[in-house]
Amino acid sequence: MTLVMNKDWAILQGAFLQAEKLSLPSSLSTIQKADWSRVGHPVLSAIVEICGQDLGASPSATTIKWIKNVVCVVWLKLLSRENGEDLDVAWKENHFFGLQNSLPEVNIVVLLELVKSLAAGRTFASFLLHLPKHQVASQLQRLVQHIRSCPTTEDDVTLLFQVWWELWRGREKENVTGENNIQTLFAKQYACLSSSSSSLSTQAAKRLKLSPLELPSSSNPDVLHILFHALEYIKDHVSTTDVCLQALSVSLDALYKTFLIDQVVVLPPKEKVHYLSEVVSIAEMNSEKVSPELVVEAYRDLCACHTPSHFQPSLLTPGEALKIITELAQFWQSNGLLKVCDNTHPSYSAFKLKQSVKRVLTALQKADVSETIKILDEETRKNILRGVLESMAFPSVECTPEVNTKVAAVIITQRLDDYQNFAALFACEKSWAACDEYWMDCLEKNQSAFQECHTLIRLTSTLMSKLDGNNSNVSQCRKLMKVVSDIFSALSFEDKNRVLTAMLRLSTRGFFGGSVPTAVVEGFQQELNMAFNCIIQGGGGAAASQGNLNTAVSLVARVAFQNPEAALRSCCHSAIFNKGASAFIVKILQKLPGLRVQEEQIEETRCNEEEMEKFSIDERKDVLTGSSLLCRGLQEIIKTKLLSSSEKEQFLKFVGLLMMPVMTVEGEDVKQSFLLPQEVVNIFVLPNLSTSAYSFMFSSGPTVSDLELSLQLLHTALSVDVPDMDNTPHWVLDCSPFPLLYVLSQLHNQTLRCWEQPPMSAIHMETKELLVSLLTTLGQVLSKEVAAAPSSWSRALFWLYNKMETLDWTVRFHIKSVWGDHFKNEVPSSLLTVCDLPEQEWSGLDLPLYGQGTGLVAWMECCSISDSLQTTMLLHLSVDQGRPDDVTMFSKGLLVALTQILPSCSISQWSRLLGVLTELITSGRLHVPFSLEYVDYLPLLDLKKFSCELRMSVLLLRVFQLLCGSSCSQWLTTGGWEHVGRLYAHAVREMMTSLKAKLPLISTAASPCPTAQASGHLNPSSRSLTMPADSQTDKQEVRRPLKSNESQMGEELKTIPSQEVLFVLSQLFCHVQHVQVMMPGGQCEPLFLSSLEILSHYEAIMAAFPDSSSPLESDNTRHFFSTITDNLDNEEMKAVLQQKISQLVSSAA
Repeated sequence: MTLVMNKDWAILQGAFLQAEKLSLPSSLSTIQKADWSRVGHPVLSAIVEICGQDLGASPSATTIKWIKNVVCVVWLKLLSRENGEDLDVAWKENHFFGLQNSLPEVNIVVLLELVKSLAAGRTFASFLLHLPKHQVASQLQRLVQHIRSCPTTEDDVTLLFQVWWELWRGREKENVTGENNIQTLFAKQYACLSSSSSSLSTQAAKRLKLSPLELPSSSNPDVLHILFHALEYIKDHVSTTDVCLQALSVSLDALYKTFLIDQVVVLPPKEKVHYLSEVVSIAEMNSEKVSPELVVEAYRDLCACHTPSHFQPSLLTPGEALKIITELAQFWQSNGLLKVCDNTHPSYSAFKLKQSVKRVLTALQKADVSETIKILDEETRKNILRGVLESMAFPSVECTPEVNTKVAAVIITQRLDDYQNFAALFACEKSWAACDEYWMDCLEKNQSAFQECHTLIRLTSTLMSKLDGNNSNVSQCRKLMKVVSDIFSALSFEDKNRVLTAMLRLSTRGFFGGSVPTAVVEGFQQELNMAFNCIIQGGGGAAASQGNLNTAVSLVARVAFQNPEAALRSCCHSAIFNKGASAFIVKILQKLPGLRVQEEQIEETRCNEEEMEKFSIDERKDVLTGSSLLCRGLQEIIKTKLLSSSEKEQFLKFVGLLMMPVMTVEGEDVKQSFLLPQEVVNIFVLPNLSTSAYSFMFSSGPTVSDLELSLQLLHTALSVDVPDMDNTPHWVLDCSPFPLLYVLSQLHNQTLRCWEQPPMSAIHMETKELLVSLLTTLGQVLSKEVAAAPSSWSRALFWLYNKMETLDWTVRFHIKSVWGDHFKNEVPSSLLTVCDLPEQEWSGLDLPLYGQGTGLVAWMECCSISDSLQTTMLLHLSVDQGRPDDVTMFSKGLLVALTQILPSCSISQWSRLLGVLTELITSGRLHVPFSLEYVDYLPLLDLKKFSCELRMSVLLLRVFQLLCGSSCSQWLTTGGWEHVGRLYAHAVREMMTSLKAKLPLISTAASPCPTAQASGHLNPSSRSLTMPADSQTDKQEVRRPLKSNESQMGEELKTIPSQEVLFVLSQLFCHVQHVQVMMPGGQCEPLFLSSLEILSHYEAIMAAFPDSSSPLESDNTRHFFSTITDNLDNEEMKAVLQQKISQLVSSAA
């Protein structure tokens, strides 16, 4: 930065030349202090002309900058003359060279009188602060000499105090560019000039005629020594109360900063605001203009007063300093200068003195006198100060909240030191928030200052109180909420989560916990709807990008900050009622763990009683019980909406994903769930299950759909892969696991009576599978816990076992893993008559329902419970195959037993029983005679390979003949008949699967497969599966390559059971039709679909093996099938089947 000549500098140059003429016969380089009033007028007039009338108490920034330039140039002009500046170097390196040379030579009088006339003491001190400390002392010595030279006026005294206090305030924060940079350039140039000549300090010392005690050595300068002894000299020149007060205040602060503190005294922001507000109030009472600059300067003064001085004393002692001050106070008091203040127009100087005296007295009271003030009459000196304080009668200044708000707003706006703490104070002071205009204006203009978590939390609390104060100003409410929400939106995700956690502690309804105007509520609802519409319509599916996810998280976080409950309710609604959105909503919530209710947050809230007092009992209860807002939203949907099956699937998927542990914080190994499994079980499952086991006794209670959804939720929770933490109990222990097992067992017990008339169960048979899975899974979890500490769980085990005595005996086997070997397997005594079971593990029960002849019923029930139990029952079954009567009796008894237990079987149980029947038939222990009920002649086929399927079909036909007979037809309800129809259809599908495995159509359709080649070229006879002899020669070329590749392939070519499969299918079709006609209503849809499946497979085989059925045979088959189908009552089913039958045409035709 180089200063160049311009119009203003030309005016100033002319003024200095004119002043040079006025000083004749002397010059500006030799004039005395008394001459300035005569020669300085042109210079001052020129400066007034340049700056206009802006040289008052509050000059503009431009004026201040220009005065700094003038002082800098004049000072350097003086120094260049005194140090003999080298012009050859200066014109290249000196940034001020051009302006310096435009002025005549000057001396120190011109410089200091110019500073005094312009009231530029602060500017002069700001240059001093950029010099080395020994140079500061040197220049201060020159200043003091000038002040002491005649004539000494009160302006000289004022200049001394201005410079003194500015030195003690320290340097302002430097900017890289602009006006503050001129001090740095000045210091550099000063250093250059000082290095060229060492005579400056010697000459200054000679000119300042101080006593040896007053003169500090140049190697050990003592700025405080110089100033305090100058103060002694000028005491007679103080003639006004204001200057007297300034002198005492400055000297006391110098004493305090230099001797009584060794580190910065940190004041609370509230105390600082109170001090500054008093300053502003004093200015207003004196009709002064209150500006931000006033607050900034007062704040600098306050900070300076509590910061240790950077000038270390070497000569002056604290006792000496205190002595000088008290003597001056006594002197001025005796001269009547320490007058009583006017209450109507309090003086700022008096206020500052009051604060200074208090600081010093407090510090002296705390300080070690022997170490600090080594004078005999130290207590006398303190009494003098107390007397000054009492005699002044300082008026009390009241500060209104409006003034406090203005002051804090200035500090925040100007970004003064510690402004973040002032922003935190500003955010939580409710009396300040009442000053709507200033408070709102500060928030709007300084949003970045409030972007700290704790500050925003305080601001949120204040805003909630403000909104709750019956505020009917809709525009202001909206504006406030928008500003605070904008501040929140600018935070990082981590900080947003912290604030959301705090918001949940304050109120679950956020800003809307109180009486907010209806229009504001409606406005927020629109914002909420718009946010979620954007999320759903903007790609809230599985393939959503990371950018979309971050945007969605920000949108949800913003509305959740305003009203957590409403936002989470909308999350639930969007996830359940928008197909495919559940996974995306879960991803959003997983990015916002601050919306979870955690135990540590609950504890923290319990500790903060003062904060909790501000909210209603209901809100406090919500927080302290840790109720999940998300669960509340889900509960509301369940209770108020009738969910479709797809919506229930969405619901289960949503909850399941929320329970999945994920890493919420990058870089951490700890995974957390948004919803804890135990929370889901305790809120959604246990309340429903606790009454469901007995709901059949009452007219009210949870509906079947509620119960089934609860069970599915429990299954989902138990399926969550929770990280296995060492020495950490399973979460299910927080959910009353043994009572839960008992209730599930009760519900399972009810399924055994679900077909009774009237219905005696609250659940469907379809739920039985789920109950078995839950009992098994929960039992396995508890078995590990019991095995780890058996003694701890002994009472619970006995309690559960005793409770199970009231339930069906089969239920215990589902939770066998819980008590392991603690108890024997208890079964009906009749079972032990048909099964040789070891007495060490099994014991009999005398049950009323299991009398003589019911052993096989109990045996089959055991077979259906589990695979392991099925193996045990088959292994120990007592059937002597060497005695035909035993086999016959067993077969008849099994038929009756199967008829009895069929209605109470679930699909998995029925599948196990089908496996048992297959094993018994295959092993020959079960005799099922096959009768040709649907054929007029014996087919010349080898049906041995399909004997199991044929006998199984006949066995099931006999079962349904018994079940549909007159003695059993009243057993089942309509739902019961539908259930057994589904079971029979399942058995038919199992037999179809077996048939397809023995003659796979896929391989026959593919040309490389041997069966396909056989069907296409060998054309096996319709009467036999063995190829005719005359065809063997013709087909040798075909057979030879096949045999050469694999001998087994050749065997397959000889025997292709296509006709046998068609025969079995025809029998199976007839049996299915027979059962459907027998069943009440005759409209069992599963059996109708099974019939269609049989016909479709029949048609496929005929197409794949054209010679498997002649045209005559296919015609007879169509006629026979149509005749069987004519027995159906349902005309629609009959028509569809008849149409399908008509398509069974032989390809050989």
